[in-house]
Amino acid sequence: MTWIEDSARHIIDSLPDHVTLVAAAKTRSVDEVRRAIDAGVKILGYNYVQEAMTMRDSITQDVKWHMIGHLQRNKVNRAVPLFDMIETIDSFELAKAVDRQCKKINKMMPILLEINIGREAQKSGILPENVLALAQQISTLQHVEINGLMTMGPVTVEPGALRPYFKLTKILFDQIAAARIPHVEMKYLSMGMSDSYEIAIEEGANMIRLGTILFGPRHDKS
Repeated sequence: MTWIEDSARHIIDSLPDHVTLVAAAKTRSVDEVRRAIDAGVKILGYNYVQEAMTMRDSITQDVKWHMIGHLQRNKVNRAVPLFDMIETIDSFELAKAVDRQCKKINKMMPILLEINIGREAQKSGILPENVLALAQQISTLQHVEINGLMTMGPVTVEPGALRPYFKLTKILFDQIAAARIPHVEMKYLSMGMSDSYEIAIEEGANMIRLGTILFGPRHDKS
């Protein structure tokens, strides 16, 4: 058994039953990704459409594909047929672009709304006070369905410092769920990465995006 297989199995076995693991596979080789899948990974998350397209040509195992990076509108036509969920919708314009492309191929796309919970100017995502209104707007579209929220939290050297941001995102999640917006089904709260997923789960996350802890450190500069 390789290090990746051992690590993946240990993490999967340690997770509560209600928590879904997304393997953040950016820059990983085909062999690394295959080993993670063999160990039990069922969802691959990619930051870039092109990398996911290339990898999908090489992966024959039955897995789901999630877009977990910022999706540019000019990549929507390629992203829609490829992904089973887009976790990073942050505007009505982007949601409309996805909806139009889904209509062309008769597909319903589950989406998560990405929250810029730390209000960081350099990051994409919706500001917290705008999330409910955006959810109501997007609910009018016919080929996308809001299934929850996603956030990253601000960059910090201390994972514990993310706890208040995770708490706030869970409050927003519950507020949208309580609003009972037609065609909105709040299933997933995607937050927490390799250094913070345990805290995120404590604060209500039921979907986590893990890369380094599964695969080891990346060797690229991106």
